[in-house]
Amino acid sequence: MSALYMIVGTLVALGVLVTFHEFGHFWVARRCGVKVLRFSVGFGMPLLRWHDRRGTEFVIAAIPLGGYVKMLDEREGEVAVEELDQSFNRKSVRQRIAIVAAGPIANFLLALVFFWGLAMLGSQQVRPVIGDVEAGSIAAQAGLAAGQEIVAIDGEPTTGWAAVNLQLVRRLGESGALQVLVREQGATVESPRQLVLDKWLKGADEPDPIRSLGIRPWRPALPPVLAELDPKGPAQAAGLKSGDRLLALDGQPLNDWQQVVDRVRMHPGSKIVLQVERDGAQVEIPVTLASRGESKAPSGYLGAGVKAVDWPPEMLREVSYGPLEAIGEGARRTWTMSVLTLESLKKMLFGELSVKNLSGPITIAKVAGASAQSGIADFLNFLAYLSISLGVLNLLPIPVLDGGHLLFYLIEWARGRPLSDRVQGWGIQIGISLVVGVMLLALVNDLGRL
Repeated sequence: MSALYMIVGTLVALGVLVTFHEFGHFWVARRCGVKVLRFSVGFGMPLLRWHDRRGTEFVIAAIPLGGYVKMLDEREGEVAVEELDQSFNRKSVRQRIAIVAAGPIANFLLALVFFWGLAMLGSQQVRPVIGDVEAGSIAAQAGLAAGQEIVAIDGEPTTGWAAVNLQLVRRLGESGALQVLVREQGATVESPRQLVLDKWLKGADEPDPIRSLGIRPWRPALPPVLAELDPKGPAQAAGLKSGDRLLALDGQPLNDWQQVVDRVRMHPGSKIVLQVERDGAQVEIPVTLASRGESKAPSGYLGAGVKAVDWPPEMLREVSYGPLEAIGEGARRTWTMSVLTLESLKKMLFGELSVKNLSGPITIAKVAGASAQSGIADFLNFLAYLSISLGVLNLLPIPVLDGGHLLFYLIEWARGRPLSDRVQGWGIQIGISLVVGVMLLALVNDLGRL
């Protein structure tokens, strides 16, 4: 079933985002008087095709990894005299800029619409209350303590842990002060805390911002009673069963599931002994933990889970917006994620963020499937993030991308004449090399995660 979700989720995601991107080019081209010869979603062999009354061929092709809009252009073939005024290359620089920029802009508008809908639907969020702070950690040095609620980070309100994580991700690889506003348990007064960062998580392969600060979010106690097992995991192989209560790990008592998680993580690939209560009797079961993670510090993996418990109502909050308020919230989230995407690319370029965080088609497909399986809200959220990524990447000033064409046209606008075909050819060759190199790197990262 998960494979079906992955296939359907990926096809829907790519179909929606590519169609909307290319429709941006198509719509503005038509408004500028350019004749559109073909509007294709996908590449390769056409699966479905039809024509409209203006002669444009619409195609759905077999390979759903992109699309294109082919316009009438003298540089790509002969154009009839009576159609010269409909040729793309005959349009003014400003019109060509508008046509090229319309694709990425369409992606940003689509993300805004998705975020607008999600803001109106609302969500239930866990209040960002600190459960524990590791002694000697960055958070402890700043005076953060258990029971405090994180109200804002760097001036941005944090309604839940997702917002906390987002604000922390923006500071990866940086040095300086992180401004945190907290509220003590049962109090109404908010007080500031300043966390000192020094090249924080610079180059980390798998950064975990909240944990690296020494913060553990509050969560209800989970009794260490197994409820599910990974069929291919170490727990199943060792003979653990659903209903087993874990009493101790290597002689150390276990009272909460989080203790199990923390201790297992510390022993990747190691052999441990679990003391288990089963059917009123106590038994000891040796388990050889698996190792997970592609970083230099992998974590242990048991392959077992426990039954979830209900959260106290006071630890949850409903966040929703009216139709007009949701527009502002949608615009804010679109802007925030666009800036974060651009900053992350810059940090990768300067080595502040590991290039292993770059994801390719395999990871996108897996996330598409997981989000589709989680529900419509998660899937829309994924589509919004992916649409923003597509918009930002296409605006990069790399020839062969929309941003590269925009760069050429802006130079033409500034100097009064276009760059020579030779210079543009060099640029395109460099652009193709860069794009292919990044795609291969992303694919290698994906394979590494497998």
